[in-house]
Amino acid sequence: MKEPESLLQQYFGHAAFRIGQKKAIDAILSGKDVLAVMPTGAGKSVCYQISALLLPGVTIVVSPLISLMKDQVEALHQVGIPAAYVNSSITSEEFYATMQGIQYGQYKLLYVAPERLMTEGFLRVAQRIPISMVAVDEAHCVSQWGQDFRQSYLDIPVFLSQLQKRPICTAFTATATAQVERDIARFLQLRQPETIKTGFDRKNLFFGVRTPRNKMEELLGILQENHGKSGIVYCATRKSVEEVCMALCENGYAATRYHAGLSDRERARNQEDFLYDRKTVMVATNAFGMGIDKSNVSFVVHYNMPKDLESYYQEAGRAGRDGEPAQCILLYSGRDVRTNTFLIERSQEAAEIEDEDLRESLIAKSKERLKQMTFYATSTTCLRQRLLRYFGESAPDSCDNCSCCQTNYQKTDITLEAKKIISCVYRAQKAGYHLSRTMTANVLGGSKRDVIQQMHLDSLSTYGILQDLSQREIGAMIEELVRQECLILRDFHEYQELTLTPKAAAVIRDEKTITWRVPIIKKEKQIAKQHPDYEMPPEDAALFQELRALRKKLSEREGVPPFFIFSDATLRDMCRKRPINLHEMRQVAGVGVIKAQKYGRQFLGILRNHTSKSSE
Repeated sequence: MKEPESLLQQYFGHAAFRIGQKKAIDAILSGKDVLAVMPTGAGKSVCYQISALLLPGVTIVVSPLISLMKDQVEALHQVGIPAAYVNSSITSEEFYATMQGIQYGQYKLLYVAPERLMTEGFLRVAQRIPISMVAVDEAHCVSQWGQDFRQSYLDIPVFLSQLQKRPICTAFTATATAQVERDIARFLQLRQPETIKTGFDRKNLFFGVRTPRNKMEELLGILQENHGKSGIVYCATRKSVEEVCMALCENGYAATRYHAGLSDRERARNQEDFLYDRKTVMVATNAFGMGIDKSNVSFVVHYNMPKDLESYYQEAGRAGRDGEPAQCILLYSGRDVRTNTFLIERSQEAAEIEDEDLRESLIAKSKERLKQMTFYATSTTCLRQRLLRYFGESAPDSCDNCSCCQTNYQKTDITLEAKKIISCVYRAQKAGYHLSRTMTANVLGGSKRDVIQQMHLDSLSTYGILQDLSQREIGAMIEELVRQECLILRDFHEYQELTLTPKAAAVIRDEKTITWRVPIIKKEKQIAKQHPDYEMPPEDAALFQELRALRKKLSEREGVPPFFIFSDATLRDMCRKRPINLHEMRQVAGVGVIKAQKYGRQFLGILRNHTSKSSE
């Protein structure tokens, strides 16, 4: 039997496994169930793909998205691994042909949508064939604490129980809290699983939060910084996607869009334009991207704040999958909290649950995750630390690669201002008012808005007592009091009102002081830290563009995305190593046997021509 390392080199062109991969493979080959929590870009799929090649019979991969299955199967075909998929996108003729092929031993991996597992046609075939492993991708979908809970994932253990012999069961996810980990093991009925956690930290990613007055102007500035690079802009609603995409196109950017309101045909076409680099910017809702394997995404911008840190980290993690420096920027506004609260309460998942207590419990869990997301968006301490600690990891106080760590702060005592804010909330409640954060800031700032006078809020004794501060500063102080749990947000009709906690009383009684970290000097540019290995001399940069041009030509000829041929990281390694024959080409990271045979000579031609020109 071949060793896992030799298969890794042969099919994927890598000399060594990444952290956690070999441990997972060894556990699988010894017959153990596995629960692996590995961040986006850590190579989860390699764990079950290499294992599938070494196990007898078939490996079934349960995968939640059609686009994810299609991409992974096409990528496996590119390196010579026989695989197929079964989901709602294939015809009945294609389904029967695939089922026949799997019975004849034509495939080692079969990707299946969870909804298909218990259908009569699929289950009948599954009971006849030797299944060595069932690998559950995006396993957090099984948990009601997870951000992508999917009812059909609960059918997986039922499916396993229907097979003649229970196969090895493995579960893989990029983001999971301790609660979600426990749910995965319990709901999938994993048997004494080997748990593998490689850590969530992605050192090549820069994390930033900005609170601009004009989000579109800020977004255009970010795109200008990343001119010509591939990126994703996430929006909370379909309407926002349409507006942002139109604005980017009007400003000359090659942008396209993706949301559930588009036809299947248009979504597929737009996704293909992005994958093939015909469009450099994808503007999308969270309907786009779970498991997207595009390796050269250089930036991910969240135009609106997501509902939870799990979603944010998964979506942001689509940047920099090739290991290159990349930006993950969140454009925050207090309005995002209201929008997300509205979306949570009217979510389809909650609406489909008939048990009222369970529905309310899910909504409460979602609101708690939203609170943690808001704390991240308003943080003045290391963003990477806050992310890692949320997922249960220790982290240093500073990373020097996030917007907070690249900003100088000074501590300011705002206890007096805090008392005035608390007093305003108290007096408004005594007078029968239910004030939101915005309305509270308006009262304290002495706003002349008509609604203030119509509601007689200008008659409150706290009206205008912070008029020397801007609405933005007052709003930030209110956020700080919410973060320090002196104030909490409580649902009231269509918005959230501010209410007091026992900690507010401690502030009034001078038993608690409130300090606030205020930014004083910002570094000129907040970008991902550059590693010396990423810096290319001018001659290598020119060669890199020639290699990219050849890759694009080949991708158009073969009808596959450019990164299916070679990633940008592989092309950069070619520039560094300058191979002169196929043996040396095999030493380039990401060049396996099949790809060396298929493309090696053409890329060697470019390398030789460039070398000869340089020596003239």
